[in-house]
Amino acid sequence: MPESSSRNKKKSPTDKVKVEKTPKKPRTTSRVWVAPLMLGCWLLGLAWLVVFYVAGQDIPVMRDLNNWNLLIGMGLIAVGFVVSTQWI
Repeated sequence: MPESSSRNKKKSPTDKVKVEKTPKKPRTTSRVWVAPLMLGCWLLGLAWLVVFYVAGQDIPVMRDLNNWNLLIGMGLIAVGFVVSTQWI
């Protein structure tokens, strides 16, 4: 049985050799700003909601925002969760 011609081919010195890249080392330390920002967003969002429920009708800005205060407070907490994905 005849052999295929690809088996008989020898590599010439001009053939390009694949260069293997060294894999990137994973980060082993956390960024310094992540934890304070995460906790700050959580606490600010929680404080916003508590102040809205306790004294929201007495504060002019909160009274004008009405139920948008819930979105602001929950939004700050959600931002804290998004930031927490950067923490190792």
